[in-house]
Amino acid sequence: MIAVCGAGTCDQQTAALAEEVGCHIAKAHAVLVCGGLGGVMEAACRGAVACGGLTIGILPGTDRSLANPFVRVPILTGIGHARNVVIVQTADVVIAISGEYGTLSEIALARKCGRPVIGLNTWSLGNDSDGHPHVLPATTPSAAVALALQLISAT
Repeated sequence: MIAVCGAGTCDQQTAALAEEVGCHIAKAHAVLVCGGLGGVMEAACRGAVACGGLTIGILPGTDRSLANPFVRVPILTGIGHARNVVIVQTADVVIAISGEYGTLSEIALARKCGRPVIGLNTWSLGNDSDGHPHVLPATTPSAAVALALQLISAT
């Protein structure tokens, strides 16, 4: 399972990146998990569904109708932003695309939970005490997903 995290609203360029990431995830036969709402989440789900993939949306509330139309498995939590823990714990690796403070929280939670984070035009958080980047940079959607798959197979 690969989580895609990013802002609930985004510009067309960011949406195109997210959609391509979603498609690459689907083509790799991985499951895309996200927060289930709009913006980056919707674009990634749209790409995954268009390429035959499965999408899971971990929703902050209790209203299934708020899931974007490309979420195939909506999971209602009723726990608001705390659902970010569920997203990162569900995933084997996280891909953060652009994003705001919610994305930053997902990055931090993922790192705290021992999940690798790959960044595509997102927060740069320096290096850990061993000199490794907290967020592994990727320059393209295909590179982000390839790295995610590499990290999953290494565990």
